[in-house]
Amino acid sequence: MNKIIIGSRGSELALWQATFITEELKKLNVEVELKIIKTQGDKIQHLSFDKLEGKGFFTKELEDALLSNEIDLAVHSHKDLTTTFPDGLTIAAVSYRENPSELLLIRKEAEDLKQKFHFKKNAVVGTSSARRKSQLLSFRPDVEIKDLRGNVPTRIQKLRDGEYDAIMLAYAGVNRLKIDLEGFTVLRLDPKEFIPAPAQGVLGLQIRDNDTAVKEIISKLNDSLVQECIGIERKVLNLLDGGCQLPLGVFCDRDEDTEGNTVFKTYVSKADKWNEAPKYLYWETETTENVAQKIVERLHQIKPCSVFVTRDQRKNDQLCNNLSSNGFKVNMRSLIEMQAVPFKLEEIFDWVFFSSKHAVKFYFEQSPNLNAATKFGAISKATAQELRKFGKSCDFIGNSTDTKMVGKQFAARVGAQKVLFPIAKGSLKSIQQQFTKQEQVKDLFVYETIKKNEEPVSVTDICIFTSPSNVEAFFEKNKLTPEQKIIAMGDATAATLKRFGARVHKQPVSFDDLGLLQSVYAIC
Repeated sequence: MNKIIIGSRGSELALWQATFITEELKKLNVEVELKIIKTQGDKIQHLSFDKLEGKGFFTKELEDALLSNEIDLAVHSHKDLTTTFPDGLTIAAVSYRENPSELLLIRKEAEDLKQKFHFKKNAVVGTSSARRKSQLLSFRPDVEIKDLRGNVPTRIQKLRDGEYDAIMLAYAGVNRLKIDLEGFTVLRLDPKEFIPAPAQGVLGLQIRDNDTAVKEIISKLNDSLVQECIGIERKVLNLLDGGCQLPLGVFCDRDEDTEGNTVFKTYVSKADKWNEAPKYLYWETETTENVAQKIVERLHQIKPCSVFVTRDQRKNDQLCNNLSSNGFKVNMRSLIEMQAVPFKLEEIFDWVFFSSKHAVKFYFEQSPNLNAATKFGAISKATAQELRKFGKSCDFIGNSTDTKMVGKQFAARVGAQKVLFPIAKGSLKSIQQQFTKQEQVKDLFVYETIKKNEEPVSVTDICIFTSPSNVEAFFEKNKLTPEQKIIAMGDATAATLKRFGARVHKQPVSFDDLGLLQSVYAIC
């Protein structure tokens, strides 16, 4: 093979991608020529993606150049590729995966750390992605979404010029271009929460299927582990017959369980339109076989039903709003109430750890004695968000629903330092028990739960129990039918339900509304 001609779009990011592959090929002693090709997506900048006709508007011209032998290799952002290729073309290799997260860039004057995603209420947020719009409105229905087009530097300049309060971009592109983000608040979103496009962060190397010489060379660049994960992501997209216009996020993470076995964890967000509430799924399996088919089958099987939640409805309640928008009948009512336990504490601790949002509220409402060096830990992102409402940021946030694991991780982080645990009376103290030296741990009762004198709960198809105390209060006046499906928030709640003879059908993989939504859509 004398020379490989690479076709690329002309944007800075596309050229970075093509240059990266060029350098990889040079390591294989291959001569490379670069040819710039303009696509429909580059030419039409005044329309959002969902208004463009057809599919592949960032790739079609490159594919045409391959078929006409103008180029030998097209380098694509894999997420821009359609899932069915023209006859005669194939993906010969995929690259390493850059972090697939979304990036939020926020103007300093629009920052509000007390709000979800750290921008102010009613902010103007720029994105032209139907997927991003759908998920963003699910978390923050107050935002005003304004279309945003152009290459990455152009989009960021529009934010600097004040056309938006915040914009959303793929982290991969910004990081690869090493763009200066000075002056912005920068927030990288967890891809398990705000779910990226299938194959986001990956390059797809496309060639002619019959070009055996190029195929032999390009296949040496293939990352087989990345290929496994994005194979699931893109198969879901393919089965749903989707493109950039479809509000679909799919992210597959290859992990290991406690016994060292490979586990594929797939997170899905899918809406019918950008301004409709997405349905969320979480799928865990030890193999990639038929995973996408099972996910799509489950999406098609989802049927609205009635749901009872042992929690009072909140303002802009994501759980209630999402389910109601998708046709579910939702009844939210806590069967317990909480009241403060007065405390006086002069001692200063190195750390304060919170195992619930209620503990945060009842602790800080009593103006505790703190100093500037005190660090804070939270059992989950939801609890950390509650801390931000009191102007505090977390130095440790648990990322598992296994409280014992979180406790071990936190104990390792703390070392020999002293920790205060504001808790409820009757707390199970699962985190504290993971410390080998109990003298460095102090419990502080800041609230207690009291059962309400409530009327019996109407029978629903699904019951969501959010705490052990709510389980106990429920069974004082209610019974479960064999047909009802049960979701338990956390191991302690599940254990209490089992003590009452209830079968738990699902436990969320995260202690938040997103975890509960994934659970509901998995069993409804």
